[in-house]
Amino acid sequence: MSTKQDLSTELEAPKIEFPCLYPIKIIGVASSQFQAEVVTVVEKHAGKISSELIELQVSKKNTYVSVRITIAATGVDQLQNLFDELKTLESVKMVL
Repeated sequence: MSTKQDLSTELEAPKIEFPCLYPIKIIGVASSQFQAEVVTVVEKHAGKISSELIELQVSKKNTYVSVRITIAATGVDQLQNLFDELKTLESVKMVL
């Protein structure tokens, strides 16, 4: 039988050890400039991103696009600042 303390320990998010490779998925409205726009913001926080670390996937109806970028994450503050700025872009619908 689990105690309340055991249950809360089980539900905690796993700890991330920095530095590490960290994938970020940005979903937004498909446009010719969407990828360039999000890559510019990511590079502002994580440095130059190699094209091999960028994956693009377009929705079936070509309405939305997801860009998956793997960065060298250095810490929680870097990730929080990056996520916050990505969410300010009008074309961005979700950041995972």
